Amino acid sequence: MAEPEAVADDLDALIDDLDYLPGHFHLEMQLNFEPRSPTPQRARDLKLQREGLRQELELAAAPQRPAVLLLLGAFAFYLEELDEARERFLEVAHEHPGNLNAWANLAHVYGRLGQEEEEEACAARLAVLMGLAGEPEAAGDPQLRAARCLAEQGYAHGFDVGCLSPEERARGLAAGIALYDKALGYGQPPHPPWGWAGACHQPHLLLGHRLDGIFLELGSEEQKRLPAFNRTLALLRQVLKSEDPHRRALAWCYLGMLLERKDTFSTTPMGIHDCGYSVTDPLDCFGKAIEIAKNQPPILNRLAKIFHFLGKQDMAIGTCNMALDALREPELNWQAYCTRAKRRGLAMLLRLVSNSWLKQSSHFSLPKFWDFR
Repeated sequence: MAEPEAVADDLDALIDDLDYLPGHFHLEMQLNFEPRSPTPQRARDLKLQREGLRQELELAAAPQRPAVLLLLGAFAFYLEELDEARERFLEVAHEHPGNLNAWANLAHVYGRLGQEEEEEACAARLAVLMGLAGEPEAAGDPQLRAARCLAEQGYAHGFDVGCLSPEERARGLAAGIALYDKALGYGQPPHPPWGWAGACHQPHLLLGHRLDGIFLELGSEEQKRLPAFNRTLALLRQVLKSEDPHRRALAWCYLGMLLERKDTFSTTPMGIHDCGYSVTDPLDCFGKAIEIAKNQPPILNRLAKIFHFLGKQDMAIGTCNMALDALREPELNWQAYCTRAKRRGLAMLLRLVSNSWLKQSSHFSLPKFWDFR
């Protein structure tokens, strides 16, 4: 029997030789580091991010759902809700038996729970899926499994918790973009363009957009901004071809936001010309996003939230009103009321709560994060 030290050395050598490592708990994210903020503040931030992810889950396309569920499980793990974390990871593993991150995360949770047999079983399953077990690999395309693994890890970087400076945030977003780029390298055709790859274009371009915003905030040189800016434009052009109205509406919105930034460059970036957006007006982009989303309250609410944070308050209110025209029931469309309340102040929220028709709904309760105390 091999000595424990020799086994450890062999394992370290094997890990060093791998091109990627499945799972979320080894990623270089602030989420996985020793917390620097007070425990109550960290828990609050985790819960707020989790609430946003739960809303994301309602709109996520099928190929993107595992990425959301896995990150929800990671947040539950750090909130010491180990049973919830295990159930999230099991849900992904049952629906997608070849998901590498699910098995790696499950092994981590079972290790924390002290369930060694289950931990070893998950590790063994992961080794087979990665072709490391000295036996035939599991059915399916190993390249596609690797691509999905990397894309899910890239997605997680967009929801990191604990970054204390714009520079830290920029590094995290850049790491997420690098993982997406690597994923697309693994998952090139013949895979369908709007399978998993199409689903990952949207969060990929969102990371690029946010990274450019941080560079702009930091006053970074144009040459540092241009690669991410042009790459994001190219991804947007791909997402605009999607048949999914949610993806397409958000893509038009992001395009409008990027085109508004073109004047922050000394000359118009070549990506704008190359993608055919030289004469495209940002307001037309926002209008197309709203037109695509009409009669679809979840998408309208997402757009309204973006407009609110952009400072386009009239546009935010108009979009909220469209969402409310399509769905007025507060228990089903509370997000529209919440965004309007942010615009019009706490008085609007108090008036809504005091309305007799709202009180009559026995099934309605305000979300916990509406507590303003």
